[in-house]
Amino acid sequence: MPEAISNTLPLRQKNSCRIEFSDVSFSIDDVTLLKRLTFVGDERRIGVVGRNGSGKSTLARLLCGLIEPSSGQLSVAGIDVANDRHNAIRTVGMLFQNPDHQIIFPTVEEEMSFGLEQLGMPRVQAREAALSALTDFGAQSWAPKSVSVLSQGQRHLVCLMSVLLMKPRLVVLDEPYAGLDIPTTLQLTQHLQGIDATVLHISHQPDSLSDYDRVLWLEEGELFMDGKPDDVLPVFTQRMQEIGHNDALV
Repeated sequence: MPEAISNTLPLRQKNSCRIEFSDVSFSIDDVTLLKRLTFVGDERRIGVVGRNGSGKSTLARLLCGLIEPSSGQLSVAGIDVANDRHNAIRTVGMLFQNPDHQIIFPTVEEEMSFGLEQLGMPRVQAREAALSALTDFGAQSWAPKSVSVLSQGQRHLVCLMSVLLMKPRLVVLDEPYAGLDIPTTLQLTQHLQGIDATVLHISHQPDSLSDYDRVLWLEEGELFMDGKPDDVLPVFTQRMQEIGHNDALV
């Protein structure tokens, strides 16, 4: 079984960035998933809440440049992430809800070094950087292991280390705690709190966003509420409880 990981996060960045959405909409197959979304975010920690289907994951994919707006404009640190893929992969990193949707290589070392190689780093140097990062986490023995032998929490950590090695200015977290037990969630939380870069964190767990700088509440593809966690989260929680007590799903 892999050794326990360190509780410190040595891979710190000193970057932050400005997120700008200007009248952004996104539709697919005549279904509009985001509607004329406009906001500017320059806070270091931004949370996003909303029901399933509210547009949260669409927002994340737009930020990473994985999809292009149907209308409107968006940028991250001045980069048009949909049309400038070279700079987009240097600027934005994403931690998916399911690490198996993110991991593409059989071993930990290959997975962690791939992004650096994509940025032009020689393979030997990229492998050395990956091993150094694993060593900093006290997980150097993971390097040759098959990713399949790691727990879900450990695979999440591999994905996080892979993202941070590329030194993005924005890290997008799409439900990073989904399916994790309490100890693993607490461990991963410690690592995520140590990220010194702009973080946009999508979550169904309001408590995980209580110490963030700002929270966006998406409802049916629109920005329903925007403000400090103390203002947004109690209203959101109350509304979700009201919906939950209804006899029929809505």
